[in-house]
Amino acid sequence: MAADTIADDPRPYHVYLAWFGPGMVKVGITAVERGPARLLEQGAVCFTWLGAGPLMAARRTEELLRAALDVPDRIPYARKRAVRSALPGTAEERSAELAEAHARAVALAGWPESLERQPYRPVDHCAVFGLDGLPAAVGQVSELVPGGVVGGDLVAVAGPDLHLAAVGGGVVVLDTRLMTGWELGAAGDDAGAGRLTVPVRELRGPRVPADVQEGLF
Repeated sequence: MAADTIADDPRPYHVYLAWFGPGMVKVGITAVERGPARLLEQGAVCFTWLGAGPLMAARRTEELLRAALDVPDRIPYARKRAVRSALPGTAEERSAELAEAHARAVALAGWPESLERQPYRPVDHCAVFGLDGLPAAVGQVSELVPGGVVGGDLVAVAGPDLHLAAVGGGVVVLDTRLMTGWELGAAGDDAGAGRLTVPVRELRGPRVPADVQEGLF
């Protein structure tokens, strides 16, 4: 949720734990009426609700859990991207850290009385995002340029990230937040499927295919 949300917002809020990969559990809050939308926007691989109640109670609980469980309220997208192709294979394995964190959280003293605790019910987004069998990304679009082309087969979508299979079979990530303010149009048949003519930053991992190499700077 936005940091400048008014303190007297009358809507009920959820407190949640989200998991993005090994060692990456975060705590956060979102309006109950939004359901899991915030978790999908962040690219959370799995999550569980912790409680629900008034905004200020949710905020106090978030701060309590950050300190007591030593978990952050933000995880950089670069860290999320780095592990998406190497996640555990089953939903049970992916949610194991969540189960442990939830058990520790509900055992804590000091929860606001107005926040109703909720049972552990993990939700897995691996299939929703298309992460099963996802190849490791070899590059990431670093910027858009006038007349630039971004092409490829869409193989996964997680949060703002589009994972595209470009020419040569290498997967390149496009953070759609780069598109803000740009006027976009169809590339046309002459652009070639999977062609990239925008700057792409090489990521650690498999070597970038030759067809994509010319776009790396």
